[in-house]
Amino acid sequence: MTKNQVIEPLKIADASLGIRHVFVRDLELTCIIGVHAHEKRGPQRIRINLDVGALESESPHSDQLENVLCYEDLVVRIRAIVADGTINLIETLAERVAEICLQHSLAKTARVRVEKLDVFSDAASVGVEIERYATPRTRMAR
Repeated sequence: MTKNQVIEPLKIADASLGIRHVFVRDLELTCIIGVHAHEKRGPQRIRINLDVGALESESPHSDQLENVLCYEDLVVRIRAIVADGTINLIETLAERVAEICLQHSLAKTARVRVEKLDVFSDAASVGVEIERYATPRTRMAR
C-alpha cells in the first residue's frame, strides 16, 4: 500500500487549527436493532462513543453555552434517534449519529462508534466505527 492509499487517523483536538475535542464516552442505551427475527423481539443493549472536532471561535466563548458545541444536546438527540423505532443496521445508526454531530455549525469532524453488547457470549462487543467530515450539506444554523 502506498502512502497515498493509507487512511490517516482523525486528529481531533488541534491548537494550531483552533479545534476543540468534544466527546461522549460509553453512552449505554437499549433499542430494537438488527436484521434477524430474534433481534426484533426485544431491545438490545448498545454502547455509543463519539468524538467531535469543533472549531473554536476567534472571540472568547464568554462562558456561554450557545457559543460552544454542547455534548448534552448531542446526547438528547441520540436518545431520540434510538427511541424513534427499529433500526436494521448499526451502520445506519452510526451514520445518523454522525449526521447529528455534524449539523452544528462549529463541527468539523465526527468519529462515531456503535457497539452491540450482548451478541456473542465470548465477545465483549461487536460493532462499527465511522469517521465523517462536515460538508455544507450537513450543516445547519446553531
